[in-house]
Amino acid sequence: MYAKASSESDHSAGVQTSENGNNSNQNRTVIEFEDNRLAAIIFGQHDHNLARIEQRLGVLLINRGNRVAIEGSPEAMDLAKKVLEELYEHAKAGHDVEMGDVDGALRMIAGVDEPVKKKTPKPAAESRAHNSHLKITTRNKVIMPRSPGQADYMAKLQKNEMVFGVGPAGTGKTYLAVAMAVSRMLAGEIDRIVLSRPAVEAGENLGFLPGDLKDKVDPYLRPLYDALYDMMPAEQVEKRIASGHIEIAPLAYMRGRTLSNAFVILDEAQNTTPMQMKMFLTRFGENSRMVVCGDPSQVDLPRGTRSGLRHALDILRGVDGIAVTRFNQKDVVRHPLVARIVDAYGDDDGR
Repeated sequence: MYAKASSESDHSAGVQTSENGNNSNQNRTVIEFEDNRLAAIIFGQHDHNLARIEQRLGVLLINRGNRVAIEGSPEAMDLAKKVLEELYEHAKAGHDVEMGDVDGALRMIAGVDEPVKKKTPKPAAESRAHNSHLKITTRNKVIMPRSPGQADYMAKLQKNEMVFGVGPAGTGKTYLAVAMAVSRMLAGEIDRIVLSRPAVEAGENLGFLPGDLKDKVDPYLRPLYDALYDMMPAEQVEKRIASGHIEIAPLAYMRGRTLSNAFVILDEAQNTTPMQMKMFLTRFGENSRMVVCGDPSQVDLPRGTRSGLRHALDILRGVDGIAVTRFNQKDVVRHPLVARIVDAYGDDDGR
């Protein structure tokens, strides 16, 4: 039998905790969730979520019904308990618990992205629980930060009129910006969303692509469409595009305009020239928000052409009203292999 030792936070989460030792120089703690259905959600199909926590923290998780026994070092057990409690609160709020949510909780609470090796992982500087107020609500989902970089970015998106999100692919720069834009439109804070990106890609030339101008540029804008469809039902996206409340256009279409009461996003900003970037930034109008997303390591401009993103980051440093979030490979929230690929390319660039 285990002696129950519950804290106030345990009661609020619907969790009871009991502890003891065993004969293998490792400690054991048992947590019990009030709702069996929610417990099954956080465990995942075939206990896949528990397996990910075991792999990342170096603990052993044994579940029976709504109870989970945690075995491991005291530090790792404490982190595993906090991760499980966070996931339970997420499920309790009515959200699904996907593998990305598990990875996000591990990253925010335990500060780990890779399987544990020798040392016990150190807790992240800011727990995800401290960022529980950071969320973006859209028609299709509620989005919460899955890395410290995302938490910083979301906080700046909420507070600042102009934000630069800079860093490698897979960190959620554009996705979170589109989510914030949709959230503000649904709340009636802005009248329209304008999504843009330069029609420049590695080794491609628009003139050789088939179709009219829309057919030529749509493939370059596809990631923006994908993000929109993830936030809203497809029929609503199409309706708002047809009415002009959502506009997706190449950067060249921005010249000569003043964008008021709008949420304006520039994606792939590293492929702008300094003049194009200046043109875009000066489109800013009354009651507008502007987000510039890009990865300075993936510039596809002709050799010798300076990136407008790098130029802007240099000359706008310290300008009041402009915030910058710099992501790194630890903020990559796609498959863990993506983070390792980004890391390897970064090492090669350094050499």
